[in-house]
Amino acid sequence: MRYRSTRGTGAPLDFEQVTLAGLAPDGGLYMPETWPQLSRDEIAALAGLSYVETAVLVMRPFVGDALGEDELRALCTQAYGRFAHRAVTPLAQLDERHWVLELFHGPTLAFKDVALQLLGLLFERFLSDRDTHLTVIGATSGDTGSAAIDALAGRAKVDIFMLHPQGRVSDVQRRQMTTVKAPNVHNIAIEGTFDDAQALVKAMFADEDFAGRFSLSAVNSINWARLMAQIVYYFYAAVRLGAPEQPVAFSVPTGNFGDVFAGYAAAKMGLPIAKLIVATNVNDIVARALREGDYSTGEVMPTAAPSMDIQVSSNFERLLFDLDADAVPAQMAAFAQGGAMRLTERQRSGAAALFTGARIDADEMALAMRWACEGSGQVLDPHTAIGLAAARSAELAADIPVVTLATAHPGKFRDAVERATGVRPSLPSRVGALFERDERYDVLPADLGQITAYIAERAAPRA
Repeated sequence: MRYRSTRGTGAPLDFEQVTLAGLAPDGGLYMPETWPQLSRDEIAALAGLSYVETAVLVMRPFVGDALGEDELRALCTQAYGRFAHRAVTPLAQLDERHWVLELFHGPTLAFKDVALQLLGLLFERFLSDRDTHLTVIGATSGDTGSAAIDALAGRAKVDIFMLHPQGRVSDVQRRQMTTVKAPNVHNIAIEGTFDDAQALVKAMFADEDFAGRFSLSAVNSINWARLMAQIVYYFYAAVRLGAPEQPVAFSVPTGNFGDVFAGYAAAKMGLPIAKLIVATNVNDIVARALREGDYSTGEVMPTAAPSMDIQVSSNFERLLFDLDADAVPAQMAAFAQGGAMRLTERQRSGAAALFTGARIDADEMALAMRWACEGSGQVLDPHTAIGLAAARSAELAADIPVVTLATAHPGKFRDAVERATGVRPSLPSRVGALFERDERYDVLPADLGQITAYIAERAAPRA
């Protein structure tokens, strides 16, 4: 399997190379040159398999020659052995047609663990026979940071620098990052939004002088290996609800578009997905783009679902590329200049075949929380509640089961959950005495020069 940039320049790379690189030098995102296919019989045969065996079969074509099957299986066994539920990503039923896919049983209580526990091991494996020290730079709206730090803390040949928007993540999210004392972990609170943090990360990769001094890599969903790992749970859930004979719809709380794009990848591989519901909060750039063809930024509004407080959804570029590759370089150049662009007719019609968007406000989110809590005893976090509200409002055939991706444990957002339901969820004991540990982080302005100087003082130079 080879991968190429969405911006169209540079030679194709293999899986190991794109995993270590993260972002393409031209600012684009790596995409597989072809989508591997699973037949109906192969999909049906997944129904009785463990999560690890499902992961091996789904991811093996993307890995190519970079890892042998037994080695991939060993890495998956190690990654998912840290999850608190034996099913890794279990389904819970809400009523006769609505389900939630619990993706929060990993060590940091969020769906990011599903991919990042594996990505940390992939970094370690690929670096083991290289004379390379990796400088991992990431931006987080809440959950990516803690999951990436947990996966990389203490690992040899890796330093991680994580940027989060000061005051715009929950206390639990922040402390999961800032209480980790491993010497290779560096937390930066920037005076700005997640979009500012994400733009800084992209600018560092594009800065030839800075990028040339360090071996940079990414842990955000701009890294293809992260998306690859997320494709697995769409297959795992769908076959348990009757696929491939029964199509399944998925509602996905959406910020950076990575999680829902993994569902698109599953569909391209042959999984019968009836609809992908893109659930946004009031920061609804993707829902607007799908509905009107207008991809334009606005002011980032802080909400009770901070991981979705995003106006620049990086992975949307991957979808645009897959639907109309020739248009993407000019579109992204226009977006970089003016913060706005239009989708082509091919992109709009291609997206409409599988996607629908929904904008959910605070009241609708709270109502969905109460509906789940009172009707089935399920306590949902704000992001999952947005997904559920969108799922319940979607126009779908009555015989289509709808799975909402439960992206975080409700204990990470205790105040918001309590306001909506009257129930104050507790944190699982496995997170330890989180509020008794000292924090360590630095506050910096959203200024490229100051951020790069900070990292340059602490990162190992390129060998």
